[in-house]
Amino acid sequence: QVQLVDSGGGLVQPGGSLRLSCAVSENIFSTYVMGWSRQAPGKERESVASITSDDFTNYAPSVKGRFTISRDNAWNTVYLQMNSLKPEDTAVYYCNYQAFGQTSWGQGTQVTVSS
Repeated sequence: QVQLVDSGGGLVQPGGSLRLSCAVSENIFSTYVMGWSRQAPGKERESVASITSDDFTNYAPSVKGRFTISRDNAWNTVYLQMNSLKPEDTAVYYCNYQAFGQTSWGQGTQVTVSS
């Protein structure tokens, strides 16, 4: 199993920025997708961004133009740059990895957007 550790959350004012990081323990598959999901209290978990092993990206409509997913050259770390944050972005954010026969999740990092 691929092990993920996500970090970088915190408290930020509306309009501010945060950068989340996901440390990846191992990458043994040729085809995979990494992404970020979030879950707010009382709401279902939703996918906000993803990046494939051939560097195609996808974003939820609610975050397009504000969030950017990226990775380092060796896929050791995947990032989520979050700009122009809104109160409705408040949630626990989870890094995730999907490949043949395997799905892995980080432990979650809290993002709170409040004045």
